[in-house]
Amino acid sequence: MDVLIGIFLGFHFIGIAALLGGFFYQMSALRTGEARMVPGMLHGALTMLVTGVILVGLREADDGDVNNVKVGIKLVILVAILALVYLKRDEEKVPAPLFGTVGLLTLTNIFIATIW
Repeated sequence: MDVLIGIFLGFHFIGIAALLGGFFYQMSALRTGEARMVPGMLHGALTMLVTGVILVGLREADDGDVNNVKVGIKLVILVAILALVYLKRDEEKVPAPLFGTVGLLTLTNIFIATIW
């Protein structure tokens, strides 16, 4: 079970990297007002959602401790990220505050995962 959890944790990290990488890639375009939600950001967020749900299920199946409050908060944040990225994915320009919110929520999710 540990190997399976490790595999899905790796895919979860890849999803984080895709979402955060897409955000950082667009940071230079943010200064000129040309920032947009790139497809990698949507795919990364979806990967995080799917692998996160699988990881919780695997942890429960392995009789591991799961902090349901933490998982619930992370899920709400991720759904907000997904909604923002999905709704703005086809727009040529995304307002800077909205784009910054996606980055801030992503970093918040990372810090909740590592510090809590």
